[in-house]
Amino acid sequence: MNMQAARLYAKEDLRIEEITVPQPGPGEVLLKVKASAVCGTDIRMFKNGAKAATPGTPLVLGHEVSGVVESVGSGVNGYRPGMAVAVAPNMGCGVCDQCVSGNTQMCPTFRAFGINLPGGFAPYMLVPAAAVSQGNLAPIPEGGDFVSAALVEPLSCVYNAFQRIAVVPGDTVLVIGAGPIGLMHAKVALMAGAARVYMNDLSAERLTLCRQKEPAIIALESAGLKERLAELTHGKGVSVCITAAPSAEAQILALEVVGLNGRVMFFGGLPEGKSRVALDTNLVHYKQITITGTTRQSLAQYRQTLALVASGRLVVKDLVTASTPLSELRSSFEQVMQGKGLKNVVEFA
Repeated sequence: MNMQAARLYAKEDLRIEEITVPQPGPGEVLLKVKASAVCGTDIRMFKNGAKAATPGTPLVLGHEVSGVVESVGSGVNGYRPGMAVAVAPNMGCGVCDQCVSGNTQMCPTFRAFGINLPGGFAPYMLVPAAAVSQGNLAPIPEGGDFVSAALVEPLSCVYNAFQRIAVVPGDTVLVIGAGPIGLMHAKVALMAGAARVYMNDLSAERLTLCRQKEPAIIALESAGLKERLAELTHGKGVSVCITAAPSAEAQILALEVVGLNGRVMFFGGLPEGKSRVALDTNLVHYKQITITGTTRQSLAQYRQTLALVASGRLVVKDLVTASTPLSELRSSFEQVMQGKGLKNVVEFA
C-alpha cells in the first residue's frame, strides 16, 4: 500500500510524493496520523537544509503529531489499535545519565521524528521500538482532540521554560515575540496567576491577533517600549521577561526591563553565527537577575501538558489559523514564512 508524504530532499526542495506505507516490526507501532502542525523548525529546515535530508535519503518532515494506533508489532505492550495518542518526538539512547534521569530529550545521541527520523507529514508514521518502550506515545485523555494534541509538542517546550523560570501568582511578565510560541508563553503565565502579561513584537498585526486570542494580554509596540513599561510598572520593571524570538536585541532588552531579582528566560535560540551577544552584566550583578534557558521537553512535561490541554485548563486550539490537506503544505510554509496567522495544521481523514 502506498501513501502521499512530504519529503525534504535539500534546501527548499520539498516534494509531496508517493511512498510505501511502512509496516511495524517487533516492538514497533504504526500510527495513523490525524493532525500534524507546522513548526518554525520545519521552516528552518526547509530554508537552510538539514543533515538528515539529502537527495539520497529524503526526510518526511513533521514533529508536532497526533493520531490513532493503526497496528502494533509483536511484543508491544500498553498500546492497541484504535488508541488515540499524541507523539512526543524526542527519544534517547535509554542508558546514558540524561536518559536515566528522565531527560531523554537531552541525550547526546537523541533522535526525533521529523528531524532525523520520518515524521508526521504523511498519513502513516512508523514509531520505532525505542520510542514505544520509552513512552513517546502518550494516550490522549478524555476531553482531548487531535489538533490540540498535536500542539502539545511546542506547548510542552513552553511548559519546560515555565517550570524553570517559576512564574507565580502576582508576577508581571513580558513576552517578546507575538508568534504562536509567544502566545503559548502568555497563556501559561496567565494560567499560573500572573497579574499582568505584556507582549511585544515588531509586527502590529501579530500583536492585534494575539490580543484577539487572549484578551488579558497587554500588547505593547516597540516604539517607546522601555518608557511604557517603566510607566506601567511604576518604575519597578517586570518580574519576568521571556524572549520568544530569535533576536539578540530582545536578549539585550530583557536585562534592561526586568526589575530587582528579575528572571529572564532565553527561549528563542539565535541563528548560527549570531549567538554571541554583548550583554551588560552589571545589570545582572546589581539587579540580581537570574538568566536561564530551555530546549525541548521531557516525556513527563509532555504528558503533564497534554493533561492540562485535555482538561481545558490550557486552550491552544484557538491558535490554529489555517487547516489544510497535505497537498497544500507548501502553501502553509509560505504563510508561516510571511508571518501570516499563527499555527498551520495539516489534518488527515
